[in-house]
Amino acid sequence: MTTASRFEAIGDKVQAGVPLSASEIAALSETCNLLRLGALADERRRKTRGDRATFVRVAEVPATGIPGESVSRPAGEVRLAGCPAAASRVVEAVRAAVRAAGNVPVSGFALDELVDLCAGDVARFDDLIAALRAAGLAYVAEARVERTADPAWIARAAAGGVPVARWTVDSSLAGGEALRRVAGWGADVSVPVFAPLPRASSERPSTGYEDVRQVALARLLVDNTESIQVDWRRYGPQLAQVALTFGADDVDGVSPSDASQHGLRRAPLEEITRNIRAAGLVPVERDGRFRKLRTHQP
Repeated sequence: MTTASRFEAIGDKVQAGVPLSASEIAALSETCNLLRLGALADERRRKTRGDRATFVRVAEVPATGIPGESVSRPAGEVRLAGCPAAASRVVEAVRAAVRAAGNVPVSGFALDELVDLCAGDVARFDDLIAALRAAGLAYVAEARVERTADPAWIARAAAGGVPVARWTVDSSLAGGEALRRVAGWGADVSVPVFAPLPRASSERPSTGYEDVRQVALARLLVDNTESIQVDWRRYGPQLAQVALTFGADDVDGVSPSDASQHGLRRAPLEEITRNIRAAGLVPVERDGRFRKLRTHQP
């Protein structure tokens, strides 16, 4: 079998939802044909998610200094940044954020931070999740793949009424391993979103080639998540637009501001909707609970 025909056969299995063998996963992971990989990922995304791409406008506030005034209304999510050093202060931060957010969903914290606050004690963790739910927390903002030694904590958070919103990856050195780990956890450990691009800086600068390749592989190899996400604030509009043609279908971190010093065309809302359309998709704005807010028509 030629390389091209083998790749086509693997693609047929992916589109049919048939599990791949270890050698087939390796063949996808090692291919240098980015265009073919991207086309396969785009086809997979359109089959599973249709022609729509979602985005969320996020107002990020420090968990240690919640503003007294209300959060900007156009935001679809208020996200707490950082984590206080005591469980009681975590709950207080959520209460303050919920008061400032009004009807806007509030998320915050990394799952491993909450586990560490409880010293890995299951009963204390369950009590903390219950308190966070009562305080109004909609989602635990993330589970960092490298720091999630036991995925059972994800299930415990969900059972307590505060599910994890997304898997994230801290280091580019762990990118390939992160894909294998998330995929290996299977359908029993599922979260709505996987953001496969590293958030921490590495000694070796990333390239657009490496980034969109990682996005495509995430779409093809990870079945236990609905959406593959890119971060607008961290990676910028251009890479986000390209990633949407390589399997991504959700954009995080869009500014809630409608103003721009560069004019209306560069205002965040105008720019994200324009870029999604340029990728051949329909822009759908969502909130922090993954509820559709509106479809943006041309």
